[in-house]
Amino acid sequence: MRLGLRELVLSIFLLFNTIHFGCYYKSNESTVLRIKGSDTMYNLTSILANEFMKNNPTVSIYVEGGGTKTGINALVKGEIDICTASRLPKSDEVRVLANEFGSIGMSTLVAKDALSIYLNPKNPIKNLTVNQLKDIFTCKVNNWKQLGGEDLPIKLLIRSTNSGTHLYFKEHVLQMQEYCDEAEIKSATEEIVKTVASQENAIGYGGIGFNNGILHSKINNIEPTEENVRNEKYPISRYLMFITLNTPTGISKKFIDWVISPEGQEVIKKAGFISLWDKRL
Repeated sequence: MRLGLRELVLSIFLLFNTIHFGCYYKSNESTVLRIKGSDTMYNLTSILANEFMKNNPTVSIYVEGGGTKTGINALVKGEIDICTASRLPKSDEVRVLANEFGSIGMSTLVAKDALSIYLNPKNPIKNLTVNQLKDIFTCKVNNWKQLGGEDLPIKLLIRSTNSGTHLYFKEHVLQMQEYCDEAEIKSATEEIVKTVASQENAIGYGGIGFNNGILHSKINNIEPTEENVRNEKYPISRYLMFITLNTPTGISKKFIDWVISPEGQEVIKKAGFISLWDKRL
């Protein structure tokens, strides 16, 4: 049966709107999430992002490191959706957020971490006190022989000032004293790990999730285990967090909600970090 002019126009109108609606809907399915910040959290967040994208194929998540300070700066500039952080924002950073956005930001705890002290497996020293760490990283102790080890100069490795781990260590171990001038600055935790793994006299610090070729020292005779960190027995543990400008919405909320869910927390444990809670409780 032939269509009349009225029916033909109506059919074209409906067809156009169906195509238009379909294209519009499809474009909204595809979502980009940009995350940047803590170098300690880079590998962890990358693993979380990949797992999330497996079940959300229309979502693209881009993860960068660079340090907590770098992430907060990117958040203020509107370059990212989520800042990964191994420390809370400092007062000057909070002031910038408040002045620019009328908000002090929203921090969501996602995991716990032992700030681990990396030693070479050949180093006979397996246990250090917090006071010894302070003396080592302020150059009051500069040879392993002074601590009962080999007669070797201590090679110090630290993170840059952009790193939340750098500041946390300075606050909680050095008690705000300055790092030793002889310390070698590394831009990424992976660089510290590689150097410690290859040099017997080296020492550095970073997240517990890094394990290639290094030994995690006991601190005050307490191992950096999941149980000891969760129960606050290990002396230098901390929370890892996501920071957003405001209460998360949209895909940011969906991702963060998944990360703190039992499924996301299980991924965190498998990545070598410590979940917020023990699912057996």
